[in-house]
Amino acid sequence: MNADKSLISRRFAHALSTYEEEAQVQAQVGDTLLAYLAETLPRVNPRNALEIGCCTGILTEKIVARLPSLVQLTVCDLVAAFQSCIDTRSRAWRQYVSFLAGDIEKVELPQSYDLILSSSTLHWVHDFPALSAKLARHLNPGGAMAIALYGPDNFKEIREITGSGLPYLSLEELQHILSQHFHLLLARQDHHELWFADPLALLHHLRDTGVNALNPAGWTKGRLAAFATAYREHFSGEQGVRLTYHPLYFIVSKKEGEEASLGAVAQKP
Repeated sequence: MNADKSLISRRFAHALSTYEEEAQVQAQVGDTLLAYLAETLPRVNPRNALEIGCCTGILTEKIVARLPSLVQLTVCDLVAAFQSCIDTRSRAWRQYVSFLAGDIEKVELPQSYDLILSSSTLHWVHDFPALSAKLARHLNPGGAMAIALYGPDNFKEIREITGSGLPYLSLEELQHILSQHFHLLLARQDHHELWFADPLALLHHLRDTGVNALNPAGWTKGRLAAFATAYREHFSGEQGVRLTYHPLYFIVSKKEGEEASLGAVAQKP
């Protein structure tokens, strides 16, 4: 099922004050993505960049620190309320960060970019092939894109218990889609397991990171009790109950056929 984006916006806005404390995996995934970018394109030197799904600015701050060549950074998020987080963080930065509120599938991007980045966001989109084509059109010749999103094993425990979840694309499916518009430079996947004292603590984690947007009806006392019982029966261990994250990583460059823009990307020899 595709998620209701208005519900996604409300749930993430509600989690604004708790997101950074709870989003340990998301922070780690963002760090890994930047490490893969540096490993794959060690001389990447963008003058302008777009970050999709900036949220509270955890990754944004690291992009600014790691890419001193930037003179312009546009950060986009579905949740307009996150602009306040970016504004607070950007006081310590050079004044080249601008916030763009809107759905990346629909919003009009103001320009093309040398580098596009996104972490823990694009699994929410409804039409990844169409978005892939759109982003390719807004990438300068010689430009690159680094994205991390989640795959089919993500939250597999919840899917088994409730029967609901996002229609995650596999590594292979995403490789095929991206290859229509980009050269694939890196494609990797990983698994992270988080452990919680009990199913209620797990649900609090989902609420406090905003990722509980697939349960619009909420929980009744009976549904919650049945969920907790089934979860303990199937996914308990010595550390409590587990939850799986399944991040997928891609580094791509724009397909050849156009002259490379100066300073956009320098690949490994």
